[in-house]
Amino acid sequence: MNTSLEEVNQSVSTQNKTSVFRKILAFFGPAYLISVGYMDPGNWATDIAGGSQFGYALIWVLLMSNIMALLLQSLSARLGIVTQRDLAQASRETYSRYVNYILYFLAEIAIAACDLAEVLGMAIGINLLFGLPLIQGVMITVLDTFLLLFLINKGIRKMEAFIITLVSIIGLSFICEMIFAQPELPKIIGGLVPSLPDETALYIAIGIIGATVMPHNLYLHSSLVQTRKFDRSPSGIKQALKYNFIDSTIALNLAFFVNAAILILAAATFYKNGMFEVAEIQDAHRFLEPILGTKWAPILFAVALIAAGQSSTITGTLAGQIVMEGYLNLRIQPWVRRIITRLIAIVPAVIVILVYGESVTGKMLIFSQVILSLQLGFAIIPLIHFVSDESKMKGFHISTATRIAAWIIASIIVSLNAKLVFDEIKGWLETSENPIVLWLTVVPLAFGFLVLLLYIVFQPFLVKARQRIENHSPHHFALRLSSFENLTTKKIAVTVDFSAADEKALQHAISLGGKDAHYTLIHIVETVGAMMYGSTIKDHETTIDEQLLHEYFQMLSEKGYQVTTKLGFGKPGKAISDFINSRDFDMLIMGTHGHHTFKDLLFGTTVDKVRHEIKIPLFLIKY
Repeated sequence: MNTSLEEVNQSVSTQNKTSVFRKILAFFGPAYLISVGYMDPGNWATDIAGGSQFGYALIWVLLMSNIMALLLQSLSARLGIVTQRDLAQASRETYSRYVNYILYFLAEIAIAACDLAEVLGMAIGINLLFGLPLIQGVMITVLDTFLLLFLINKGIRKMEAFIITLVSIIGLSFICEMIFAQPELPKIIGGLVPSLPDETALYIAIGIIGATVMPHNLYLHSSLVQTRKFDRSPSGIKQALKYNFIDSTIALNLAFFVNAAILILAAATFYKNGMFEVAEIQDAHRFLEPILGTKWAPILFAVALIAAGQSSTITGTLAGQIVMEGYLNLRIQPWVRRIITRLIAIVPAVIVILVYGESVTGKMLIFSQVILSLQLGFAIIPLIHFVSDESKMKGFHISTATRIAAWIIASIIVSLNAKLVFDEIKGWLETSENPIVLWLTVVPLAFGFLVLLLYIVFQPFLVKARQRIENHSPHHFALRLSSFENLTTKKIAVTVDFSAADEKALQHAISLGGKDAHYTLIHIVETVGAMMYGSTIKDHETTIDEQLLHEYFQMLSEKGYQVTTKLGFGKPGKAISDFINSRDFDMLIMGTHGHHTFKDLLFGTTVDKVRHEIKIPLFLIKY
């Protein structure tokens, strides 16, 4: 099993910190990436609707949702810290292959639906701020694909800093909005007391809760906590759990502040002025300036919306990578993964906007939340089962009280989301011109999901004796070992790129093979001419590379080592793999220096391509 988010796994050290504050600071970060999912554009519509229709009365719903989210996210973090597995990996090791395929499909659909809400949110923000047509705003959102890849290339800390900056922009924007709106503090405090004015308030409360806990955040959090490198002793794990809980508490309370600020803004402006029907984001933006009497109110509202969409789309993409790698044990180039996810969200948005116009964006946001609701139980319930498992959690399983609280919260969330889905399907059946199509497609699909959900709920209780890990590989765990002679490495291939990485690669090769081994130095010319004309090219770079390779040959030969050289042409990954597979080598040694930034975005890393193609051991030397 690969590590989760391999490129940044354990990349942030929390050890050897000189003070408690510095140690706590080293753990801070993952929960802020999680918090943006709780303030994404999908939440804005329900918050605006709740505030405009019922004033401050539903603030308690936001607080209750935040408490629920805090418990579930802390369970997700616990799973990642203790087991070093994300939620998708833990599911893959627990359920059968076919169940995992279904869970993967549902998770991908949920992430695409979440991405749809973020695409629309950013596009609406761009439209409100710059006046660009919504369709153009949707197309612009494709560009953030490369922003994500740039950030992940710079390290997880840089990405966390970027997300925290966006969250700060959202928070500051709403602090200013609160100053403009001047809400009534006694009524805000009164809104913390549970009450439901009527049935419509119940429906909006369900929508608020349903839009708060995002399934992809549970996958994401269980992976992001693994970016911290800490002492794996029981005391070290206990400390990591404590610091991550503090991180989650602070970050999710910031998300609560933003959601409450949106609802309070709607209450202090629209509800106060008798405008009870404001539910669309565009309508809220349009009415802010005349009501509050300042042009900055709508500007800050749009800026916060763009920041919310941008930050949440980055974390949604990371969740997509985690889900694919965890459930399928499959890695593809991140930019390809990002483009696929974004196109799945953009294509429906573009088609619907072109056919029905911009007025349906609110309905599309609601539709995306319904899809998210369908998947929520399939993430929450396995999570509770995993962190309750004594053997899986190695003594760090949750207490009975926490388990009961988790199941109560799961029951509330799943029940409310099930009601939301049922009401939506019922509405579609009543308003559809051809309901028989829905009865033959949507209804059986929803029933199938219900059966699968019940299976996931009760399967661990019915199969308590099952302790083994599911083997999804085509091989068996039983090893058949016969006697064999000790092998020595005689033929070693080493890739060189004439950088400082070569020195370490060659040192490791010589330490393994000594004077008895035969070494083959490989360098690939990857200019455009080399890719087109191959070995017939005689450009300046080829001439220089030939000379440098010959110098390497002379230096090693003079020291008594047996050396040959190979100058290849074309794409490094393919050229190296083809050459290695055509010869009888015992081992390939590669330095991981490679390219940086832009070339990686386009071509990916040579190492990733080679390791999947060759049939001999690959020794990676990190420079």
